[in-house]
Amino acid sequence: MTAVALQIAIDGPAASGKTTVARRLAKRLGILYLDTGAMYRALAVLALQTRTDVDNEDALLRLCGLYRIDVRLEPAAPMGFRIFAGAQECDEATLQSNAVTAIVSTVAAHPRVRAALVQEQRRIAGCAAVVMAGRDIGTVVLPQAPLKIFLTASVDARVSRRRGQLAAAGVDISVHRLREEIEERDRLDRTRRVSPLVPADDALILDSSALDAEQVVDAICAFVPEARL
Repeated sequence: MTAVALQIAIDGPAASGKTTVARRLAKRLGILYLDTGAMYRALAVLALQTRTDVDNEDALLRLCGLYRIDVRLEPAAPMGFRIFAGAQECDEATLQSNAVTAIVSTVAAHPRVRAALVQEQRRIAGCAAVVMAGRDIGTVVLPQAPLKIFLTASVDARVSRRRGQLAAAGVDISVHRLREEIEERDRLDRTRRVSPLVPADDALILDSSALDAEQVVDAICAFVPEARL
């Protein structure tokens, strides 16, 4: 069996549950996991720290050159991997902070920034069997993956999930504001010029609005033996 046969691409909008599902799926299958969105968030962290204009693609590329976004796949790590921006390791709280969330769509919209990080994502996928989650995995990063999932959910369900995540982290935010943020993120992801958020032509579309994470993992696992052939 080759590593390619075990590549699973999971895409979907913000708060659709893809990160939780991908992490649990990888654990159940005994393979590695990577959330590619964390790489764009790590670059956003650098932009904030260096006061780099996130509308300036050249400046962001210079940051990538000065401070490599380095991912180390480690199943025992809290996120399933460790991510570094230069010598600095970024934890999940930093990556998911409101300040980073507010700018990450702008960071990720730059074509040359995406090209640089996609190259690293493909390198990782070529090293080991992996479940990879993001917004363009099935369409751009791993178009040959044998199993592609597009995970979606209603806005109400996504608002509820994200609010619960933030509450667990001690962050209080109104439902109204959170809905506005998610809808704006959807708009930016769908309308960006490079790698807009769309399902791959051969993706299995799963609506997780009424399902918990384990039920979604069960549904995906039903297709995994087929993908391994």
